[in-house]
Amino acid sequence: MNYQPSSHDFVVENREQETFFVNREVFVSEGVLEREKRAIFDRCWIYVGHASELKNPGDFKTRPVAGRPVIFCRDREGTVRALINCCRHRGALVCREREGNARQFYCMYHGWTYHPDGRLKSVPGADAYGAAFDQREMGLVAVPRLEAYQDFYFANFDRDAVDLASDLGKAKDYIDLVIDQSPSGKMQIISGTQEYDIRANWKLLVENSVDDYHLISTHSTWLNYMRNSGVNVTPPKGELLPTRGFGRDLGNGHLTTDNPNYRGRPVARWISVYGEDAKADIEAMRNELVARLGMARAARVADTNRNLCIFPNLVINDGSSVTVRHFYPVAPDRMHVTAWALGPVEETEAQRARRLHAFLTFYGPGGFATPDDVAALEAAQLGYAAWREVPWSDLSRGMGKASDQQLATDEGHIRVFWRKWSELMEARA
Repeated sequence: MNYQPSSHDFVVENREQETFFVNREVFVSEGVLEREKRAIFDRCWIYVGHASELKNPGDFKTRPVAGRPVIFCRDREGTVRALINCCRHRGALVCREREGNARQFYCMYHGWTYHPDGRLKSVPGADAYGAAFDQREMGLVAVPRLEAYQDFYFANFDRDAVDLASDLGKAKDYIDLVIDQSPSGKMQIISGTQEYDIRANWKLLVENSVDDYHLISTHSTWLNYMRNSGVNVTPPKGELLPTRGFGRDLGNGHLTTDNPNYRGRPVARWISVYGEDAKADIEAMRNELVARLGMARAARVADTNRNLCIFPNLVINDGSSVTVRHFYPVAPDRMHVTAWALGPVEETEAQRARRLHAFLTFYGPGGFATPDDVAALEAAQLGYAAWREVPWSDLSRGMGKASDQQLATDEGHIRVFWRKWSELMEARA
C-alpha cells in the first residue's frame, strides 16, 4: 500500500502505520535554509577545528563557522581561541590568509592592529577619537561559547546553550574509540585538506554518511574491486565482534553506524588491504592495543568501524582511516565540504602512509566512495526540482523494529537526525 501523509508539515511520522516522510521542499527552499541558520546553526555546537592544528603560540586558521568568518588560533600564552574575523572599525577581515603564524592581526583597510588574543593593539591616529573611545573595549569579538572534547573544538552562538559535554552525551563514547587508537591518547590532524562543493542540500550528506543501505548499489565498483583483489569483505564471526551493523541513537540528534569492519583498517587483524609487508607492523600495533586496553576493548577499537554524525554537520568516519568531515550550506542546492585525516601522534612514516592511502582512495574526492556518493546526492537534488509533484521522501525502513535492533541498512538512525531537526525548526517557527 502506498501510504501518503496528509499533513503539510516538513516531517510526518506515523508510528501506528510505521511510516516516516520528509517533505522535499526542505531541500530546495530558501526560506527553509534561512530558518535553519537561525534555528539550528545559531543554537547548536558547531565544529571549529582540532587543537593539533594549532601547535605553536601564534598559529592560526581562518575558516567559516556557522556562516561567520572566524580566526581559530592559539594566542601567545597558549590559549586556544575562536575570534570573529571582523574589524571593530568598519568590518573588514583582519586576517586574510588561510593559515600561518602571526604576532598580530592587521586590518588592511585602516590599519587597526589586534593581538592574537583579540585585544586591540593600536589605532592609527587614535587621538582623533573622542573621550568615549575606549581602546580596551574595541578588541575582536570572541565567539560566545568555545568548548572542547578530546581536542575537538566547537563553537556555539547561543550563550545559554547547554555545555558541550552534556550535549554530546553518548557520542563521547564513540569519540573515545577514536582517541583510544593512540597510545598516548593524542590524535592529530594530518597536514593536507580536502575541499569541494556538492550541488546538493547539506542534509543529504548527513543521510548519506550513515546510510549503509546504498552500499551495494552505489559502491558496486569498489566492492567488485575488493573481490577481484582477493579481499574477503565478510568479517569472521566471533564473540568479540558484531556479526551485523547497527544504527545507533546517541541522543540530542547525534547518531552513528556501528559495524563489523569490512573495509580493512591499519590495525584490523582479519583483513589487510595493505600487503604482506605491513602484516608484522599491523600485528605489533594490535598487540599494543591489547596490552593497553584489554582484548575486548582492543577488538572494539580495531575490528569495528563507525560513521559518527555530531548534529548538525560534523561526521567522523572511523573506518579504513579516520576522516573528520565538516560541511555547511552555501545555498539550498549547494554545500561546501572540508575534510581532514586524523591519526595518532606516534605513527611511524609507514603507518602514516597507509592511513593517508586509505583516506585518499576511499573517502577522498577522487577515491572509490566519495565520487559515487556525490553523484547520488546531486542526482537526488535534480529530482527534487519536481518536489511539488512528488513531494515526499520515504524514510520508513525498519520502522517496525525496536530501537536497539535498527540495522545500519535501516533508516532508524537517520530518523534520529530528522526528529532533532524538526524539533528545532518547529521551536523557531
